[in-house]
Amino acid sequence: MCRPVAFLLTGGNVADCKAGEVLIDQMPATSLLNADKGYDSDAIRHQVRQRGAFANIPPKANRKWKNCFSPHLYRDRNAIERMFCRLKDFRRIATRYDRLATNFLAAVCIAATVSYWL
Repeated sequence: MCRPVAFLLTGGNVADCKAGEVLIDQMPATSLLNADKGYDSDAIRHQVRQRGAFANIPPKANRKWKNCFSPHLYRDRNAIERMFCRLKDFRRIATRYDRLATNFLAAVCIAATVSYWL
């Protein structure tokens, strides 16, 4: 079972790769990081490589130099999508009732605790 390690709430105008740089610092020791195209940046790849892991991220279409990518290893990424779907089973999370970001993030953390640790 894949459990969430950390959450970071950002604005709708913030690129995924900016949030990824912060989240990678909280990543436990691993040998492989699967991420979607939104996280395809040289900075993230370098940060993952410094932690001793392989970044398996599909290259963006506009990238001139295509990085090494394994579709076979990428199949395991569906665990991330299943985690988000499981959190969205909570109506408060799916519809974002909370107006304040701190309250919404707290609700996400509580839903993750109930879903994965209780």
